Amino acid sequence: MCEFKIGDKAVYPGHGVAEVTGLERREISGSAMEFYVLRVLENDMKVMVPKRNATTVGLRRIVGEEQIQDVYNVLARRGEKISTATWNRRYREYMEKIKTGSLVEIASVLRDLCILRGDKDLSFGERKMLDTARSLLVQELALAKGVEESKIASELEQMFTG
Repeated sequence: MCEFKIGDKAVYPGHGVAEVTGLERREISGSAMEFYVLRVLENDMKVMVPKRNATTVGLRRIVGEEQIQDVYNVLARRGEKISTATWNRRYREYMEKIKTGSLVEIASVLRDLCILRGDKDLSFGERKMLDTARSLLVQELALAKGVEESKIASELEQMFTG
């Protein structure tokens, strides 16, 4: 189980990078439970995650150097077969990948949607999902690499337009 302390940055699946701002003890149904108090950096949302369920909900540390390379490898791969399912089925498949919180899975969603965007107009839902995937990737990669988000955003844009 991954332990976090106040001030640590963690990834909360589907929401992105959060800062652990506190540890709280609460009584739920007669038993004492400890919670991580998180502040999602993107929107200042406060989330409480039971400490003992942190792994189950997918709370994890920021990616390291090895995973960063895996993400770039996935983004660079162009021979992948993109699902030919209807847009709503594809949407569900991609949403499941985003909900895992895995940066590699999120990268595959971004790659597929960027490639698809070159072939046809994306639906409103697909455009929104592309923005979500891009935002989650940019946020975590910038933090992991210690650079500005704008640098990562232009890097990603370059990969799919240049």
